[in-house]
Amino acid sequence: QVQLVEFGGGLVQAGGSLRLSCAASGRIISISIMGWYRQAPGKQRELVATRTDGGSTNYADSVKGRFTISRDNAKNTVYLQMNSLKPEDTAVYYCNADLVRDSYYRPPSSYWGQGTQVTVSS
Repeated sequence: QVQLVEFGGGLVQAGGSLRLSCAASGRIISISIMGWYRQAPGKQRELVATRTDGGSTNYADSVKGRFTISRDNAKNTVYLQMNSLKPEDTAVYYCNADLVRDSYYRPPSSYWGQGTQVTVSS
């Protein structure tokens, strides 16, 4: 089995910072993309940021210049540094990974973490 476990959510005032981390564990052969998504109450889940194993990144326009995604490929861990937080960043943040498990011959699959709550007060 593969598990993605997130850490680092919490309550912060507007303008503050938080750092999320997500560690993937299990019989993982390779991870191509790791990223963060978020879902606010009453809204659809949306992309926040992704990073490939080669280092290419993609950010939602709403977080560009404020959030930074990084990755430790050796530890199968992805981080999200969130600065200048706004109340509209309040959401449950989910980690996602596209990975190959158990065997090189298996196709990649997408896995999700359980989510971590981020609340930004005004």
